[in-house]
Amino acid sequence: MQKRRLNPVVLFAAAPLFIAVTILASVMYGAKSIDVSTITAAIFHFDTDSIDHQIIVSSRLPRVIGALLIGAFLAVSGALMQGMTRNYLASPSIMGVSDGSVVVITLCMVFMPNTSSLGLIFYSLAGSALGAGLVFFIAWLLPGGMSPVRLAILGTIIGTFLGGVSQAVATYYQVSQTISFWYNARLHQMDPGMIKLIIPFAIVGLALALILSKSITILSMGDDVATSLGQRTGWVKALSILSVVILTGISVALAGKIAFVGLLVPHIARFLFGVDYRWIIPCSALLGGFFLAWCDILSRFINSPFETPIGVVTALFGVPFFLYLIKTKGGGKHA
Repeated sequence: MQKRRLNPVVLFAAAPLFIAVTILASVMYGAKSIDVSTITAAIFHFDTDSIDHQIIVSSRLPRVIGALLIGAFLAVSGALMQGMTRNYLASPSIMGVSDGSVVVITLCMVFMPNTSSLGLIFYSLAGSALGAGLVFFIAWLLPGGMSPVRLAILGTIIGTFLGGVSQAVATYYQVSQTISFWYNARLHQMDPGMIKLIIPFAIVGLALALILSKSITILSMGDDVATSLGQRTGWVKALSILSVVILTGISVALAGKIAFVGLLVPHIARFLFGVDYRWIIPCSALLGGFFLAWCDILSRFINSPFETPIGVVTALFGVPFFLYLIKTKGGGKHA
């Protein structure tokens, strides 16, 4: 059993300061740098005639808030998937969940272009459920389909297929430019109204994850152990998938598909704080938010004054880590 290296209380105590610093840095730096006094004035004495104030309130603040939220949602989703399946390679982007959202949103854009923002969220949730359902159903049908590497390969195949369907439909109906938003995750186009709409869904998804955290810890020891302890594993898995679908669906609706956050961050949380999911899940939420927000900040400096797509930045960290996991873990399940 892995021992806890750090006390999670330290992270929670420092979180308000980290959040404040992250928001400040994200608002200050970009194609145009903005000083602290201007930021303060925009928040407390907003001037509609000031371009800087407009940039801060309508663009940069929603952008960093969205990044913090999406990073948290994806990291929690990844933690749930890894604990539920005992698969260290599980994450929304690898298991086809994000691609399911994108394909349904694509169909929605083509056949129902006047769909409201709330309707778009519901369609994104349905797409997440479609992607997750396809991957796990086919894995259940195949011999050894639930093993970590095979499940990851299957998820990649299904995700690629769904992505191909989306691209084909978008190209045929000439909406590729519109659909590219959900493939290239543009945090700078964050819609403040959409952030407000997803809050109730986020509360349900996160609350469900926290309620299930103790059960996920037991489930991560194996189905046999969980059953012997009286756990109803079917219900725990079903509710965990529901939480993943909600959190991933609203993330894609907000900013499109973002890879590797759900893969990388839960491993960091597990390494730092131990194997108890009562700590892993909330710690993953905080670390995931910080990770994505700082990746977003870094994206503004790699090729300044142009912005590097956020997916490229997360891949710089995620791809080497993914290969490291395959090399060091092989085909086994985590404890």
